[in-house]
Amino acid sequence: MKSKNKKIAVLMSGGVDSSVAALLLKKKGFNIIGVHLKISKFCNVEDEYDARRVAEILNFPIYTLDISEDYQKLVIDNLIKEYGQGLTPNPDIWCNSRVKFGIIFNFVRDLGFRYIATGHYARTVKIGNSYFLKIPKDKNKDQTYFLWQINKNNLKNIIFPLANYEKEEARKIAFDNKLPNAFKKDSQGICFLGKIKLSDYLKQFLPIKQGEIRDYANNIIGYHNGCYFYTEGQRHGLNIKNGQGPYYVALKDINTNTLIVAKENEEILYISKIFLNDVNLLVNKDFLNKISKKDKINVLVKCRYRQPFVRAIFDLNNNILQLKDKVKGVALGQSAVFYFKDIVLGGGIIYKKE
Repeated sequence: MKSKNKKIAVLMSGGVDSSVAALLLKKKGFNIIGVHLKISKFCNVEDEYDARRVAEILNFPIYTLDISEDYQKLVIDNLIKEYGQGLTPNPDIWCNSRVKFGIIFNFVRDLGFRYIATGHYARTVKIGNSYFLKIPKDKNKDQTYFLWQINKNNLKNIIFPLANYEKEEARKIAFDNKLPNAFKKDSQGICFLGKIKLSDYLKQFLPIKQGEIRDYANNIIGYHNGCYFYTEGQRHGLNIKNGQGPYYVALKDINTNTLIVAKENEEILYISKIFLNDVNLLVNKDFLNKISKKDKINVLVKCRYRQPFVRAIFDLNNNILQLKDKVKGVALGQSAVFYFKDIVLGGGIIYKKE
């Protein structure tokens, strides 16, 4: 893509990744503006300050958008609702699809900016007349898991400048160019919460409701204050004192407010089939036809961000993933994202598992 007359809005969090993304585009001669998003009252004011300092150094305008009301409706309210239903949603995925590449994408396009760029470690590639989302160079920082829900028609207008860089390379670029946040720590946890723990935040909206913790043999081995405060696969924070663990949450029964836990080697922890709804495909039908056989595709799948890839067969007609190796820690409400080699095919929300 030639830089002449190309206007790009760069979403700038104040971190090193988005700052280097802006720097790389600026050096290529693109006409850029920075956009910093204020999503809640718990946002760190230093992040906005860092984003503005970088914009000043690189000599481009930057604007702060207070989208806290939209963020509340699009992300936070849904998060509380789904936890109350016993699910484990991923707000980072909603933030990308509904906010950054949703309302903000449309907003900057209305201002005349055809392209939007972020500091995500991901890659977009044009093959023929189609654009694909692919795994970046830095596989350890690969963030494509969080991007499966975006509209595939928007891929041609999304730029990931860090696609061909590793994290340490990005930090060196920032240092060499005297950016003040070169060694700033990456943000941890859920961004809109600040320093508040998610469980403590949810307790403001979901009632304390004591229930039983039962083992695989149906013995009562502890009690909890609401099964919606836990997630399948969770090991720590369980009120179990019999010393025979460690135990993991295997199932949550929201109707009886019961947690079922199991030990590492117990069968109930492991699943081999995943049922999806709200499936979003990032590739076209022609590509799917090329790689499928009787509407089934051999894929690699992740059910959590840091989970290693698992081989599976994806049933296109029924939106079912049949895993070739059993896995544990699969939570209802989380995302299963599936890949063909290094191409993100799409993903869906886990609503049932076997």
